[in-house]
Amino acid sequence: MAAAEGSPRHSRIAIVGAGFSGLTMARRLLLDGERDLVVLEQADEVGGTWRDNTYPGCACDVPSHLYSLSFAPNPSWSKAFSPGPEIQAYIEQVATDQGIRPFVHFGCEMRAATWDGGSGLWRLETSEGERTAEILISAVGGLSTPAIPDIPGLDRFDGPVFHSARWDHSLELAGRRVAVIGTGASAIQIVPSIRPEVERLVLFQRTPPWIMPRQNRRISGLERRLFSRFPALQKVVRTSFYWGREFYVLPLMRPWLSKIGERMASRHLEESVPDPVLREKLTPDYAFGCKRILPSDEWYPAITAPNVDLVTAGVAEVGEDSITDRAGVEHPVDAIVLCTGFRATDAPMGDWIHGRQGTLHEAWRGSPVALDATAIAGFPNFFMFTGPNSGLGHTSILVMTEAQAEYIASAVSTIRPGSAIEPLPEAQRDWQRMIDRMSRKTVWLTGGCQSWYLDSTGRNATIWPSFAHRFRRRLERFDRTRYRTVATGEGRPSTDRVGA
Repeated sequence: MAAAEGSPRHSRIAIVGAGFSGLTMARRLLLDGERDLVVLEQADEVGGTWRDNTYPGCACDVPSHLYSLSFAPNPSWSKAFSPGPEIQAYIEQVATDQGIRPFVHFGCEMRAATWDGGSGLWRLETSEGERTAEILISAVGGLSTPAIPDIPGLDRFDGPVFHSARWDHSLELAGRRVAVIGTGASAIQIVPSIRPEVERLVLFQRTPPWIMPRQNRRISGLERRLFSRFPALQKVVRTSFYWGREFYVLPLMRPWLSKIGERMASRHLEESVPDPVLREKLTPDYAFGCKRILPSDEWYPAITAPNVDLVTAGVAEVGEDSITDRAGVEHPVDAIVLCTGFRATDAPMGDWIHGRQGTLHEAWRGSPVALDATAIAGFPNFFMFTGPNSGLGHTSILVMTEAQAEYIASAVSTIRPGSAIEPLPEAQRDWQRMIDRMSRKTVWLTGGCQSWYLDSTGRNATIWPSFAHRFRRRLERFDRTRYRTVATGEGRPSTDRVGA
């Protein structure tokens, strides 16, 4: 819809973010014949997390044939677990092949979104000025904003300091002493990749992760040719991976079963690390699965290399050219890499989305919740991907993404011009109670660890605590009875604004 001269640009639907979620949503709406939509992307290319994470060794820890979209099979994956650049190329190809690129507006950063009850529109503040939309869909991703630790002295370090998701490719690693802070999913890929180059690598570990063998392999040329010629064969392989991965959640839902995985991970550690003192430092003191289980065949060999120092005393402070641990030992370093994860439960998005009575953070009060993991009471005509309890610890997040896209498309089809819908508060409370009940006996709450899966109140606000197919089944049908219609004016100035 063209905007009148001097008025904000308007679209019926605005999608924020052009990663997997945003592209999947746009493609689904286009199938319904929707053309009055825009995908706002602050970068100059699609891809989201796979565009931003370019660190050495970046790869997926879900099998390639499963970590891809069901409607866009790729017969050309080179490895069982795809490297990051290959996934990024795949996303770019999907955007082109599915006809989505003409609807993506690049270089447009979202800065604030406010619901205007008088006009029944979302008013969007962007880097290019104001826009409006009747329906707002957030596809910014749950792991998009780096978490920067509050370490005394970090700002006075003389050398390069950067987060793994903002890798400084201008830095020459050869002959340097490099500190890596953190031992999570990015660290287990970065450390083995840069270890052969650096003079010395100082690895600061707060808590050791459970590591399982990865068993990555090259996909042969014959396999790729067969997948290309017989797409049904690749679909069979994908389906087998899907159902195989579904069983991975059982030890997480029923912690007594986690002993099986714990024994496998312990054996992997024992076979990889002969030094009993080092092995003790690398042995987690929490239940298997309480934190994210990480697959790697290279992690332990890297840590046992002679130019790697494992520091478990924690970081006390950073100096101009060193890091001092809490035992008082000073470690001279030339560069610092922060493998410290992302702001998952307190993402900045919560501050710039304003609903009928406040921001998302104000509505959540430190404990995020969304009906069907997708919509929030008090935020009319607003939907989000990778919202509370849509995450997974056992299989591909793209399974959830496609389920949410179908759900949102069904919801959008019920919204008539001039109307708005939002979840009933009681329906949202029922959903939250269900999540809490399902989570109560899971390893995430009983496993004895503090993870990013839990919010500031100790609730599981991130993970879907069951099988992925159950989530898909719950979102198969959009239940309009759990939503209410929000009255809007007809162009009158809104009185239902923040602070009113």
